[in-house]
Amino acid sequence: MQQDKNVYRKNFVLIIAFLILISVTFIVALFISYSLTEKYVENEFNSKNSEVLDQTTKPYNDLFYNTIPEITFYQGFLDSASAAKYSDSVFKTYHFVKRTTFYAIDIAVPTATEPRDLDVRVKAIYQFSPGNGGVVGSRKSSASDFSDFEMMSARLKTFVADADTAREPTQDQKFKTFYDIEPEKIIYLNIPRREDIKHYQDLLKNIHSNAVYAQNMITFTLDRSGLIVKNTHPELYKNVSIRPVVYDPIDNDNTNIVAESPFPGAFSNYKLYFTSPHDYLNAEVNRRFMPIGAMVLLIYIFLILIGWLIYRNLNVNIRLFKLQYDFINNFTHEFKTPVSVIKIAGSNLRSDTELSERQRKHYGKILDEEADRLNDLMNTLLSFTQLENNAIKAKKEEIVVEDFVRGYIDTFKIKYPDFKINFSIHGVVKFYADPVLLGSLFQNLMENAYKYSNPKRKELAINVKKNKKDIAFSFADRGIGIAKEEITHIFKKFYKVENQYNQQGSAGLGLAFCKELVNFMDGDITVNSKINEGSEFIVTLPYEAAE
Repeated sequence: MQQDKNVYRKNFVLIIAFLILISVTFIVALFISYSLTEKYVENEFNSKNSEVLDQTTKPYNDLFYNTIPEITFYQGFLDSASAAKYSDSVFKTYHFVKRTTFYAIDIAVPTATEPRDLDVRVKAIYQFSPGNGGVVGSRKSSASDFSDFEMMSARLKTFVADADTAREPTQDQKFKTFYDIEPEKIIYLNIPRREDIKHYQDLLKNIHSNAVYAQNMITFTLDRSGLIVKNTHPELYKNVSIRPVVYDPIDNDNTNIVAESPFPGAFSNYKLYFTSPHDYLNAEVNRRFMPIGAMVLLIYIFLILIGWLIYRNLNVNIRLFKLQYDFINNFTHEFKTPVSVIKIAGSNLRSDTELSERQRKHYGKILDEEADRLNDLMNTLLSFTQLENNAIKAKKEEIVVEDFVRGYIDTFKIKYPDFKINFSIHGVVKFYADPVLLGSLFQNLMENAYKYSNPKRKELAINVKKNKKDIAFSFADRGIGIAKEEITHIFKKFYKVENQYNQQGSAGLGLAFCKELVNFMDGDITVNSKINEGSEFIVTLPYEAAE
């Protein structure tokens, strides 16, 4: 018994070690996955701000790269009316444009012979601003307006003087000559075609030419308050605001995570300022971690389930091995005893010693009893196999209940004179069943009642009664009883209850054979038992009345 305990203790230690290993792995996996998720969210906080910046500055970029170059389409023939219409479309589309200043420019032959230079003059200056339902325009001229014009005209003169009309100017040359970007202001001068540049260069060579060419320039004054912040990642950034580049709050108590992205071009004096409290990002980390944690948990449960299945299968295999071992051991013992007795009786019969008639009959009786015992064992095993394989067909016959029960009682009283058996029958006289199968059931249950009872309490009460559509057979003894934890196992094949009263030797097939018999007859068998008080086996079969 001590050896068994040690084996079970080792198995238990292995199970605990496996559970600890899996659990530690699970915890480490959760910790690593949470740390990686936290790091990933932090990296996204520092990298995704460029997407917010792109979406916020998208209208500005559209104005700069698409709308402003449309001025060139007019090729210098943009007048105040068309400039007002153009400005109105700009104000409606880009709310950060505060006003536009339109310059109507003439380019003519220089008035002096030295130095040779183009004569670039402003005919008129118009200023437009958004009004109620339209655009408000006014003619204007101021020192600041002329300073913008003089800067751009100087660039134009230099460009014309140095331009190679045999090829198209590069984008870098165009940008440096015809664009000027200042804080919250963009100045754009109409980009002339190569043919126009040739005409301008011809003017430098022909002093007496009266040709005049038109040119346009527009200044866009911007207001950063018109920019709309588009927070495309609200899960990362709780607050996004436009701040000056030099903005750095003094009262930052490290409760917020901060990121910055400077604006390009005319808004380069400003930046997008991103702030999120740690708790806000932790909530996003937890939200993203939940499916990962659930997946890790499912893997953990799956591994536990696999471990349990492996343990269960090993346990079943061990039990099966034990049952097979017990079966071989018990059947060997059961066969060995009668074989030994037969061999001894046969040896005595073959001896040279002359036997009396009484001795000869005694040895013949022994041989007959032991042969019957061997035959019963063989028949039980064969019948059990036939029942499992449905190789037996029930032959239902009319059974007179009292005669049937009394016949088995008389047989057992002859076999076991000390066996006290009484019976009672209620509500049934005859019914249809297979007498051979029912007889096997009676024989096994009555044999068990005698075998597992104390010598002074070998008693059995058989009660037969009809319950609605069933007939119930009760076998109540006053034997050693069955432990509660053993009751669920006693009907299993090769299972044998281990206790101090089980000295008779058994193959563990008796009750399993009864269970198979009852199932084959479409019935049911149950047991009620208490240790040292006795057991009651109740067999319920379908009742088929005899005609």
